[in-house]
Amino acid sequence: MESIEDFRKAGRDLFERLHLSTWPVAIRYIADESEIPGNALRPSAFGKKMALCQAFTQARRWGSVVAMTAVDNFCVPSTAMHQWADLTEEDLVQSQVLQGWHKDEEAERRRFAPARKYVAIGREKFGAAKGLLCAPLDRTPFIPHSVLVYCDGVQITHLIHALSYEHLHVPESRFEGFEESCVKGGLLPCVSGVPQVVIPGMGDRSFAAIQDHELGLGIPGELVGYTVENLFKTGGPMNIGYPAKSMLAMHLDENLTPGFKFLWDKIKDK
Repeated sequence: MESIEDFRKAGRDLFERLHLSTWPVAIRYIADESEIPGNALRPSAFGKKMALCQAFTQARRWGSVVAMTAVDNFCVPSTAMHQWADLTEEDLVQSQVLQGWHKDEEAERRRFAPARKYVAIGREKFGAAKGLLCAPLDRTPFIPHSVLVYCDGVQITHLIHALSYEHLHVPESRFEGFEESCVKGGLLPCVSGVPQVVIPGMGDRSFAAIQDHELGLGIPGELVGYTVENLFKTGGPMNIGYPAKSMLAMHLDENLTPGFKFLWDKIKDK
């Protein structure tokens, strides 16, 4: 996929073929505010702030193009994780110790240790990134680095099957219930090139109106066309499709349960 229109068509395909309840979110990381489109919403322009997961909600539910930088984002830990401000890993660890999400400081250090290599890769890939843009994929004004799809259990199974069809792009994820949408939905797929399963976490559920049944999948931009191409191919004619074509149990009768049998015997007696 080479053009913006290719990505827009992929967005329409994913939305319509999977019967998604919201649009897939196109995400692009920017190095300078000059990259922000003129029609983009910025919370700071209204004297407000949002979290990144809230910006994704604006895009997928309301169809908005949203620009987010450090000054727009009240979720400062995600600003630190994205390296949009001059904050160290030590700063991030200490902030989370104050939050009390994990047992102690050592637990927080273990938590952030795996992220070091991705931070290094991100710096090499983007230099000094300053923020992100997000938009509904079917009308994106930019070519995305990542695409985040919110979906239900059956829909995410189909997406994983598509990416795993040749067993070349199998999703990989570490789950902890924090920074799921912003980091695993957008940043990690872009930086690592590996799709990431997202189980929306505490901030996602609290701030961004993500529903109880919703899961997510972060897809590297370069794999969006591949995903669409292989959708519903697994199993050929045996694929359950969407809505799911579950098998119906056959050859059942009233002997299935004692209560059923009791009532049926009463009917026969009368």
